[in-house]
Amino acid sequence: MSYVDIGKRLNLSRVSVRERVQQMVKKGIIEKFSVVINSELTGKAVSAFFEVECEPSALLSVAHSLANNPNVASCYQMTGPSVLHMHVLVEDFHQLETFTNKELYSMKGITRVNSHILLRRFKSRNGLQL
Repeated sequence: MSYVDIGKRLNLSRVSVRERVQQMVKKGIIEKFSVVINSELTGKAVSAFFEVECEPSALLSVAHSLANNPNVASCYQMTGPSVLHMHVLVEDFHQLETFTNKELYSMKGITRVNSHILLRRFKSRNGLQL
């Protein structure tokens, strides 16, 4: 959306909107500008969520290893007994099985893996939407 379009919605000039956006970037309120890509249209048709329990001493190393995996879309530390919540995007169920068996089950420090395959998305949003 352009500064002109935002200005029309807010009854502000393009220049005023640009200055306010720049101030929010400077203050860290706006972290980044991004494009949202439909993962299915890029060949990543299977979306799965994982709860990964780890040994407490291995949590950070497991989290960093998973975060660096190209199939992992997001990885978060959750409350509870050393739990990571992870979103994985893969091409098909064979690739999901390979990821689960070869990447997760073989990783040292993981004590339990629970997975959920996405059937249908009703809402998806990153960050706070204005």
